[in-house]
Amino acid sequence: MMSLPNLLTMSRIFAVPLLAFLLWWPDWRFGYGVGFVLYCVIGFTDYLDGYLARAQGTVSKLGVFLDPIADKIMVAAVILVLAAQGYMRGPYVGDLHVIAGLIILVREIAVSGLREFLGPLKVSIPVSKLAKWKTTFQLMSLGALILGGAVHGPPCVIRGDCGPLADQWIHLVGLASLWAAAVLTLVTGWDYLRVGLKHMD
Repeated sequence: MMSLPNLLTMSRIFAVPLLAFLLWWPDWRFGYGVGFVLYCVIGFTDYLDGYLARAQGTVSKLGVFLDPIADKIMVAAVILVLAAQGYMRGPYVGDLHVIAGLIILVREIAVSGLREFLGPLKVSIPVSKLAKWKTTFQLMSLGALILGGAVHGPPCVIRGDCGPLADQWIHLVGLASLWAAAVLTLVTGWDYLRVGLKHMD
C-alpha cells in the first residue's frame, strides 16, 4: 500500500476535491488557471504511477484496483462541475453539449459493471487502441475547457458577448474534443459490450 505508485494513485483521488473547489466559481479565472495546472499534474501522475509500478516490479492488486477508480472519479467530478457551471454550454446547440459528457459518464459506469461481471468468469477486456484515443480526446477536452475558463472566462454564450472566434477558440476546441471522445466512447463501449454478451446466458 505504501509503495510510491500506490501513493501517487491515492494522491490523485485526494486531489479531486481540491480540483472541484477551484472550478466551482465560473468567473474565477485564477482558480481555473490553478485548476488547469493541478489537472495536468493529476494527468502526469496517472502516467507516472503506472510507469513506476512496471519499472520497479511493484504492480499490486491495490494499484490495479485503485488506478481506474482514480481516473473515473476525476473525470466524473470535472464533467459534473463544468456542466454545473455552464462550461459545457456552447454556440448553436447551447446545453446539448452536456449530452456528450453524459455519454462518457454512462459508458464509464457500464464498462465498470461489465468488468465486475466478467471478473469472476476470468474474462478480461483488453484496452484497444481506439479506447486509448477516446481517453486522449477525453482528457484533452476537459483540459481545454478548464484552460478556456482561465484564459477567456466563462463561455461567451453565458456572458452574452460572443465575438470573434479568437475570443472563445479554446472553449470550442474543448467542446469539439468532448464530442469526439463521446463518439469514440459509443464505439468502444459497443465493442466491450459485444465481448460481454458472449459470456451471458
